Amino acid sequence: MTRGTYGCLTALLVTGLVSRLPEARADDDEGGSRIIIQVLSANPDRVSGGDVLLKISLPRGARSVMVTLHPTNQDVSASFRETAPGILLGLVSGLVVGENRVIVRAEDVGTESLRLTNYPITGPITSGPHIQPFICQTQTFSLPDGTALGLPTDADCSAPTKINYLYMPQGGNVFRAVSRASDVPTTGVAMTTTTMGVTVRFVVRVETSTIDRGIYQSAVLHDPLFDPAPTPFSPPRGWNRRLIAIEGFGCPGGWYIQGATIGSLVLPGVLDANLLSPTRLGEGYAMFSNTLQHPSNNCNSVLSAEAAMMGKEHFIKTWGVPKFTVSTGCSGGSYGSIQLADQVPGLFDGALIACTFPDPLGIAFSGSDGHLLTHYFNVTDPTGFAQAQRVAVSGYKGLQAFIDAANQSGRTDPVPNRVDIPGYVSAPFSAAVPVALRYNPVANPRGARPTVYDAARNVYGINPATGFALRPFDNVGVQYGLEALNRGEITTTQFLDLNQRIGGYDQDFNYVSSRSIGDLGAIRRAYQSGLQLGGGGGLASIPVMDITGIYNDDGGYHYQWFHFATRDRMAQANGNADNHVMWRGNPVPQAQSWHTFIQWVEAVSADTSDRTTREKVIRNKPAMAVDGCWSSPTNFIAERQTFSSAPTSSRCNALFPSYAFPRHVAGGPLAANNLKCRLKPIDPSDYRVSFTTSELDRLHRIFPSGVCDWSRHGIGFQGVVPNASFGPSEVNRVFDIANPDSEGDGDED
Repeated sequence: MTRGTYGCLTALLVTGLVSRLPEARADDDEGGSRIIIQVLSANPDRVSGGDVLLKISLPRGARSVMVTLHPTNQDVSASFRETAPGILLGLVSGLVVGENRVIVRAEDVGTESLRLTNYPITGPITSGPHIQPFICQTQTFSLPDGTALGLPTDADCSAPTKINYLYMPQGGNVFRAVSRASDVPTTGVAMTTTTMGVTVRFVVRVETSTIDRGIYQSAVLHDPLFDPAPTPFSPPRGWNRRLIAIEGFGCPGGWYIQGATIGSLVLPGVLDANLLSPTRLGEGYAMFSNTLQHPSNNCNSVLSAEAAMMGKEHFIKTWGVPKFTVSTGCSGGSYGSIQLADQVPGLFDGALIACTFPDPLGIAFSGSDGHLLTHYFNVTDPTGFAQAQRVAVSGYKGLQAFIDAANQSGRTDPVPNRVDIPGYVSAPFSAAVPVALRYNPVANPRGARPTVYDAARNVYGINPATGFALRPFDNVGVQYGLEALNRGEITTTQFLDLNQRIGGYDQDFNYVSSRSIGDLGAIRRAYQSGLQLGGGGGLASIPVMDITGIYNDDGGYHYQWFHFATRDRMAQANGNADNHVMWRGNPVPQAQSWHTFIQWVEAVSADTSDRTTREKVIRNKPAMAVDGCWSSPTNFIAERQTFSSAPTSSRCNALFPSYAFPRHVAGGPLAANNLKCRLKPIDPSDYRVSFTTSELDRLHRIFPSGVCDWSRHGIGFQGVVPNASFGPSEVNRVFDIANPDSEGDGDED
């Protein structure tokens, strides 16, 4: 690139394009007289798809600039254009799989280079080896125009990219879909005004393609009659430079499939689902998602994070860098937002969550405790506890809530057609997985196992003798019903008998008389990976707005304690949870929650001070970004939200009392993040009741190694490893399932 060519490059306004994605600089230290190379689309060590969006900052006096790509020795100078004096932006293609190097030479300045590691668009990058079996579903994935994406073209379930357009007719409130840009009407299309004050025709471009073996979609205002073809250099006028990641819901059955649906994105006729289509689109927000971000297809957040990371990268290379990216979702979409934000700092700049769970493990672990209790109450000792006593030991509001929560342990049970209490479903599978591929301990002992553990086997590791995923569930030392005993709701005899005979599970989730011993490596990696939400990674430095959404402490397992567990984990990890705001209500006004949330994110984005990002988040809360509850859709009670069922504890608790769960009644933390407790000797002074000498002897026999010491972090407890890898990326590698002996011990409390 000659000096003359450089000077004639078309200037482009790119103010506000660069988000908080991690930036890569030249191999040498930054200096005012040096060339600076930055990757705008991804981390330099985690590029995918063979191309990358780069920014080159040149010092004054730079002449005869040339950019080459190695190892192909390709001159890619023509890929760049000047977007501001001394700033070059370029989409460089032709990267080989593996190591690449971009070299920038400028006369009178010198040479700088940047290493890049490129991975196939099919992945993996950080989630470990592709899980098998894997059922392709491109042929059943419906596009907005009603056609299917098409048959897969390879074993990785790839399919050709399809572009559809949606338009809103004048006077209508439902999108109409067309298959080609030329089919978008020239007249009769409604107008919409974005948050930036730009008025455009209400036409939305929907791209559907395959990324990381999942099906990716993006949607953004783009009118082919007036907007240029998509490039990262000329975003459409209607895009407000804000991006929303769409998460899904569910979890049971979320394994071994590509997915025939995305959680919630853009379909004809969808009216404002999850605050999105068409309102948010009409305001100018862009959206993206992947079927693997939908827990009903994939209940492994390490893989979800990888798919989201690659999807956001692809979006940026298509449209440019957003000012910020937020994620939103209910239920499975709540942990689809906060787990991913914590695992990959910078992926999201804010999260609006509802129907909150910290992670699927929180549901599974509490369900596993509850199912041991239901088995004890219904099989082991069906007459020993009255119904009120059973509820007291469970911690839930009532018997139905207890049963509904216990039945969620089905997601850890690989044995099909197990007969248990009403409502229990073992071995949940998507109908797309052929029966011949499914695990059966007798008929198909090497089949695919339908559990949250086996779906994340690359993280937990496997038992070499069986090939089954290692399990982190542990109940050694847990004193079930401890608080019920101390409150006088059960007797010492009941307490002792319960804990002597409660038992545990084997690897097939069969009841056994001994307590369950969690695998220490699996426990440690649950924390490191973020499968067990920690809250101290990327989640520490973004606005988190938590609203009740759907909940019912009478049953259904969407309980309020999960919201408080999420907050407590953030507080433990960061010293406080000042970047977390909770609104409770039935309902919470969704429009108000979105407005407050996005106002908060906008304020943080606009803060150019030298404060840390976390300081900016806490400092820039809008007036309504405070804890409170809604006694009606129009009446907000501003007060700190606390976990309690006592109506006298606060006005909000009188309206929305919250209840506990079995391990909390056993003395465990509200955060529910102590997976394997440290033990301490039995001390009679810890109990508010008196044991006889024989009862105390029995207690020692029940717990020969001691009881849980909940005042300390559990064994293996540690924070999430930001940007952790389980292969093939070597950067921040935590564990390699192919070489488990190479794992480091990590830091433990």
